[in-house]
Amino acid sequence: MTNVYSPTRLVFLALVLVVFLLPPVWLFLSALKPQAEIFQWPPTLWPANPTLENFVNTLSRAKFLVFFKNSAIVSIVSALLSVTISVMAGYALAKFRFKGDTIFFLLIMSSLMVPLQIIMIPVFLVLRDLGLLETLAGVIIAPAATPTGVFLMRQYIVNIPDSLLEAARIDKTPEWRILWRIVVPLSLPAIGTLLAFNLVWRWNDYLWPFLVITDQDHWTLQLAIANSIGRFGIDWPKLLSMSVLSVLPVLAVFTALQRLMMGGIMAGATKE
Repeated sequence: MTNVYSPTRLVFLALVLVVFLLPPVWLFLSALKPQAEIFQWPPTLWPANPTLENFVNTLSRAKFLVFFKNSAIVSIVSALLSVTISVMAGYALAKFRFKGDTIFFLLIMSSLMVPLQIIMIPVFLVLRDLGLLETLAGVIIAPAATPTGVFLMRQYIVNIPDSLLEAARIDKTPEWRILWRIVVPLSLPAIGTLLAFNLVWRWNDYLWPFLVITDQDHWTLQLAIANSIGRFGIDWPKLLSMSVLSVLPVLAVFTALQRLMMGGIMAGATKE
């Protein structure tokens, strides 16, 4: 029997852990350094004189709270909209039989093979014609429906016993109530997984806000971080502190939804 805690395996896991943890730890500790110490040579991991001045300056002078609010609005609304559309579409494709349902599902899946660069210009033109450029709505609506979310929810909902739904239909229960009262509670692990990934995707999204928004008052946090890099220099204290603050919501999301995420991921990994 293989020893799970063999010294070789433990050493390998320790090395992998160091490789993955070193960049975020270095980022956080560097954000606590004064600017002179950031450029010190040889570089040091632990700050000699830790200070929160970089974070205070970022919060007070860099319109950080405005950018943070914009990112929060875009991430939360877009993620909720994406989950809602994916749940309804997944339920329809999993539990309803209609002419061409398989072809329709394959068409949705085939869109995964279409590069973003191909549809970027047409979607941009549609948003321009709708007057949604320079608005947060333009950033929220365009990527709301994703074939990945529809596929995930369809594959999860298809495993819900039809007998539960048929019993509700015999009692004259409307379809929307079946969806809300039966399907959604039974699909919470998959919904939590999809919600977490959508929140992170939208929070970290840079390209689409960059194309849609030029007004600084509507910038998301990722646009603000990218614009901290100037043509003739980089404000490293501001860049490091903003990067650390932008990571904290992602950590909070995964911490809060980790139980649902593990349930959703493991649900498709085993068979009874």
